[in-house]
Amino acid sequence: MPAILVYGDSLSAGYGIDPTRGWVSLLDTKLREAGYAYRVLNASVSGETTAGGLARLPRALQTQRPALVILELGGNDGLRALPIATMRENLARMVRLCKDAGLPVLLLGMRMPANYGPRFTSEFAAVYPELARQSGVALVPFFLEGIATRPELMQADGIHPNEQGQPLLLANVWPALQKLLSATRHSSR
Repeated sequence: MPAILVYGDSLSAGYGIDPTRGWVSLLDTKLREAGYAYRVLNASVSGETTAGGLARLPRALQTQRPALVILELGGNDGLRALPIATMRENLARMVRLCKDAGLPVLLLGMRMPANYGPRFTSEFAAVYPELARQSGVALVPFFLEGIATRPELMQADGIHPNEQGQPLLLANVWPALQKLLSATRHSSR
């Protein structure tokens, strides 16, 4: 059975919640219910930056042999105020590695809180749509859309969605993923 590799940070690793209630586990169930014959592999690591993700990706692709990659990284780069140009290049290299392996990619976009300043937050947010446009990969513009600004859906740290927010994370990913799976299904015929 082909695999979808979720390659992210704490938002996908299930930080602070029971991982079986995280959006990645919910995705596994949703795929089965929707009749898609995919298994979900979660290679997400809490605290991961794009540099760490780039270092791990070749081995993950080689050992997991996924059919599709959901790339959810960059948030920790932003929270640590690491250089946006470096983050952009790391994400671009990860996308290239996936595309060179013939794998469709779904890029999950992130945004930074307003207290990081207007210039940093706008430059950070622009990375994801620019990269998706330049590389031709699918995009969820903001993974935490409709969640990040609702305290009742967030853990006390204000960074990680709680269990109630997990189905909404999946709802943000599902339309773009379903479109990508449909395109992949048609192109493999």
